[in-house]
Amino acid sequence: MSELTYSGNDIQLVVFKLGREEYGVSILQVQEIKRITEITRVPHSPDYIKGVMNLRGSILPVIDLKKRLNLPPEEYTEDTRIIIIKVEDIVVGMIVDAVSEVTTIDQNNIEPPQAVVGGIAGDYLSGVGKLDNRLLILLNTDAIIGVGQEVKAS
Repeated sequence: MSELTYSGNDIQLVVFKLGREEYGVSILQVQEIKRITEITRVPHSPDYIKGVMNLRGSILPVIDLKKRLNLPPEEYTEDTRIIIIKVEDIVVGMIVDAVSEVTTIDQNNIEPPQAVVGGIAGDYLSGVGKLDNRLLILLNTDAIIGVGQEVKAS
């Protein structure tokens, strides 16, 4: 379930903000971080899909991460960024309020996710990391972008 990749006991994370909370994803999944750019809306797509963007000739879907996680929306600011991630062979952009840092955390400081953290369904979480006096909510990007969620016949 966890998309985090360990080197020894340490994991490198890209840390970003959504509202007042800090979140993290494995740096190994992050291809780049871009300023907010023109996004073309796609009709009949799920509401959390903001649209698509052109990244050096490739068309990528862009997820409004706040909407995907059922968090309250906010206006975009100068700090708003799109984190380009790759999960398996799928490349997507995720809109976040701000990217704050790249940090390393010991895997022993990561607790398994609870069923719900801050109103976010447990499926979208891979854990909660304790870093100094901060808590980082670690996202399960596979679940967020829908990788491996085939429809099961009943």
